Amino acid sequence: MKALAIPRARLPWLEALFWLALACSPLLMPDKLTLLSQILIFGLFAVSLDMALGYAGILTVGHAAFFGMGAYAAGLLARHGWAEPFSGLLLALVVCALLGYLLSYLVVRGADLTRLMITIGVCVLLAELANRLSGVTGGTDGLQGIEMRPVLGRFEFDLWGRTAFWYGFGVVLAMFLLVRRVLHSPFGLALRGIHDSRKRMLAIGSPVQARLRLAYCFSAAVAGVAGALLAQTTQFVGIESIGFNRSAEVLIILVLGGAGRLYGGMVGAIVYMLVHDAFADMNPQFWMFWLGIFLIAAVMLGRGGIMGMLSRLVATKGPQ
Repeated sequence: MKALAIPRARLPWLEALFWLALACSPLLMPDKLTLLSQILIFGLFAVSLDMALGYAGILTVGHAAFFGMGAYAAGLLARHGWAEPFSGLLLALVVCALLGYLLSYLVVRGADLTRLMITIGVCVLLAELANRLSGVTGGTDGLQGIEMRPVLGRFEFDLWGRTAFWYGFGVVLAMFLLVRRVLHSPFGLALRGIHDSRKRMLAIGSPVQARLRLAYCFSAAVAGVAGALLAQTTQFVGIESIGFNRSAEVLIILVLGGAGRLYGGMVGAIVYMLVHDAFADMNPQFWMFWLGIFLIAAVMLGRGGIMGMLSRLVATKGPQ
């Protein structure tokens, strides 16, 4: 899988520019802070899926199981008296890491079709469990009554979403840098080798199964943090956060941005959610039709997603 064809010396400047643009986005869209916060959160969610699907090659369409579990873990912790934000993130990370590692023994050893069925089944089972335990989760009405304490004891979550945006921005940036570090490490390179040729990695003595289980566990943990962020910034957990539709949505975001590329999930979330919001405002009745047309056109014209298009553009304009 080819990375973006840009000289390494220029990458830090481009990355800094990308995050600076995100940091300045409230100046351009001051009335869309809630949307901007959700773009960051779903970008992190898509990055977590990319670790499993794009880098490790683990075919999964049930990643919302971890996103929803993280949201419920942080939401329930806050609702029952411990509303310090970073504690909720830590609990979500630990819970989803454990769940991901346990499920990895089922997911990793199977073939692609088996993985699809297992991940879909787990997502559906957890969604039904959340629905049945309505006394705990709120069922279809959602988990309400969440009140977060101020971030660092100073910054309260306001109605305009300023604190939510900057809190989300800081957490997403920190988690993204952690994911970047892991993927650029020898472990990340081993994942790429397994994705390209599992037999070759087995032949050189690489512990393929153990590495894939660890990748799936880490991916689940990052997804859980994204879910916890959504619960804390909106102070609500809907049952759809753990449903199959949420898994399909994040898969669309990743394919749109470009799987197997570090910034594919983030770029896909930005484009998808801005287009989603624009079509919903433009045509409230048929916005899903226009969104579907846009997604089909984007996939047909942009092989490899938006990052794939940028990669080919840079390659054609680069030195011959």
